[in-house]
Amino acid sequence: MKRLTPNMAVKDVAQTVKYYVENFGFTLAMAVSEDKSSIGQVLDETKQYIWANVMHGEIGLMFQTQQSIQEDVGSFFSTIGSSQTLYIEVEDASALFETVKDSVEIYKPLSDTWYGAKEFYIRDLNGYILAFSSRI
Repeated sequence: MKRLTPNMAVKDVAQTVKYYVENFGFTLAMAVSEDKSSIGQVLDETKQYIWANVMHGEIGLMFQTQQSIQEDVGSFFSTIGSSQTLYIEVEDASALFETVKDSVEIYKPLSDTWYGAKEFYIRDLNGYILAFSSRI
């Protein structure tokens, strides 16, 4: 095995890419337009997108519209969001928390855990819960 990259169902691919780029420093690696005629590394505001991949170092996330996922794989879910959390290790959770606390929905504030980590959780614009953690 080489890498795990979650593919997350989202309401609006371009809006979700913008959220992760602006708040967490991800970069757009690739996006596919709704008509599948455009594949690129820059979003065109005149187009709708069905899929995108963003990267931050070795961390990758894919975003795909619900309809597109169901066309590709089938109807294995009925709502956007998840019963899992995405747990992301960062260099300094405290510094990241200070950077994003006023621009994202904080689900669980910065705290020290019993297992030796400093972490916080956010709920993204599609309802996904992400944890950001660093060792104490």
